[in-house]
Amino acid sequence: MISQSTIQQILSRIDIIEIVGGFIKLKKRGANYLGLCPFHNEKTPSFTVSPSKEIYKCFGCGKSGNTISFLMEHEKYSYTDALKWLAAKYNVEIEETYASPEALQQRQTSDSLFIINGFAQKYFTQQLTETEEGQTIALSYLKERGFREDIIQKFQLGYSPSQKDAFSKEAVQQQFNPELLLKTGLVTERQGILLDNYRERIIFPIHNQTGKIIGFGARIIGKKEHAPKYINTPENDLYIKSRILYGSYFARQAIDKNDECLLVEGYTDVIALHQAGIEHVVASGGTSLTPDQLRLIKKYTGNLTILYDGDAAGVKAAMRGLDLALEEGLNVKLVLIPDNEDPDSYVHKVGTAAFIQFIQQNKKDVILFQLEVLLKDAGDDSAKKSVVVQTIAESISRMNKVEDFTRQQDYIRQSAQLLRIDESGLHALVNKLIRERVSKQEQKVNTPVPPPKTNETSVTDETLALFTKDEIHEKELIRCLMDFGNLPWDETLSVAQHILAEGDEWDMVSNPDLKKIMNVYKQWLDEGLEPTMKNFLFHEDSSISQTVVGLTEIRHEISTKWKEVYDIDVITREQQYLAEVQSVLIFLKLRKIKGMIDENQRELEQVKDASQLTLLIKTHQHLKSLESQLTRELGTVILK
Repeated sequence: MISQSTIQQILSRIDIIEIVGGFIKLKKRGANYLGLCPFHNEKTPSFTVSPSKEIYKCFGCGKSGNTISFLMEHEKYSYTDALKWLAAKYNVEIEETYASPEALQQRQTSDSLFIINGFAQKYFTQQLTETEEGQTIALSYLKERGFREDIIQKFQLGYSPSQKDAFSKEAVQQQFNPELLLKTGLVTERQGILLDNYRERIIFPIHNQTGKIIGFGARIIGKKEHAPKYINTPENDLYIKSRILYGSYFARQAIDKNDECLLVEGYTDVIALHQAGIEHVVASGGTSLTPDQLRLIKKYTGNLTILYDGDAAGVKAAMRGLDLALEEGLNVKLVLIPDNEDPDSYVHKVGTAAFIQFIQQNKKDVILFQLEVLLKDAGDDSAKKSVVVQTIAESISRMNKVEDFTRQQDYIRQSAQLLRIDESGLHALVNKLIRERVSKQEQKVNTPVPPPKTNETSVTDETLALFTKDEIHEKELIRCLMDFGNLPWDETLSVAQHILAEGDEWDMVSNPDLKKIMNVYKQWLDEGLEPTMKNFLFHEDSSISQTVVGLTEIRHEISTKWKEVYDIDVITREQQYLAEVQSVLIFLKLRKIKGMIDENQRELEQVKDASQLTLLIKTHQHLKSLESQLTRELGTVILK
């Protein structure tokens, strides 16, 4: 866990205009900045950034947040990854708390591996572009394959020279730990001597979601006997193959924008499509799709289109991971590249426009495609056809999410027609498989979860209006706490201390999100901290952060020209904060008293005991007295 002192250092250096402006073009408009929203397509700018409030708000799609939430939304980072990105940008050393010695050791190892990988990438790139061997053997090969220099630079491609220990000697000379060098897979050890593992190969750095290099793929140039075409980094603290999709760092924004992920097999397929302007593409590396890879795709989009070679091996590869993709709720399509081509060669052959058109026109539904392939293999063999029915039913049963119900029923209907079997029978088989899977899952659960209780009581518009009105004043109270909490209320108390004391006495806040903010504020005060709007705006609890963003939404600001041109003093909130706080507190007290009066009145209408009646009458009189007193303080008259 990143320590609070580190977080505070990061927050103190954040410049929202600098960060957001690094991703989109912003133009100053009064006190704020305006640009085209990166979260939806628009021609007229409606994305507003307020440097004073340190928030953004799009008045087109409604998205709002702070610098960290912008990075989380735009770059698809986690909260921790966003903080680490900012720490790297502002040169803040990260300090972690509550870390065991083992965890600290693991983090140190990971940091060291990142440093070695970064050094290796620069070394291999230099070998590719600045040495005679690299230019003659590797760079010329890449250019023959049609790759431009800018795309080679973008993906940071490199070359490992033929000398058996060129990289090893350079790394040892730079005083890198030999044990860690072995762990990266960049070197191997024979008879106590370190040797390069990727000699005479083109190097493909593999990046994580924040752009750091976690490993490498190395492709042999030409044909060599008994040598594998590709070598990949062995699994280590950074490189876990089942969680990696090559190119995801470069594709994440394009996938989000296109609401579709194209999946290919090889590194060069990804690079070639990027060069053609088709950037929403990642590669599985020729392995079966894993749940972690599919969840990574689903983080950006629910639509997956698989592009594979049209030969038998390509068809077989396309089938791997199918059931897992359906189980994750992805909408999966398949495109088989024709004429024994792969995506790399085909896009070079036909060009970008024709390639995109081919994809759009040749997308096949994966379940129905699988059914066609299996039926073709089964021929007239009844036993094999029975296996096909079972296989297809298994695949359809994986679609067990509520939102997939309509698609599932459509698949059953179409599959039954192609199989020439009774639709109801296939339906029954699918349901049976679903029940069996659910039953197995339930057996793993020790304590059954009771079904949620439904509230059948109807809520009137009037009741909803009362809740809404209360929430408006509750939000105003929290806004006062954020804006004025550290200012003095009187000679002994701050505004925050006064609000929290009144809140404890009257239980003024009922909204759970707002109550959470009050509780955190009180906790920080008790710990001797001085909470600010910024503390809450960048809180790791997204519900707190988003609630506070809503409280600080960008409003119209009065122009300075009023003072400069018309010589008119404009009273600010800060100048009359005491009156604002007192007004909000009185409004909330009055609403609470009104609710108590109404409840007391209902009890009066039902009571039969004389002593109880007397007590309720006295309570009514006391509440009305309080109401009148507060009304006088507010200077208004309460209407029924």
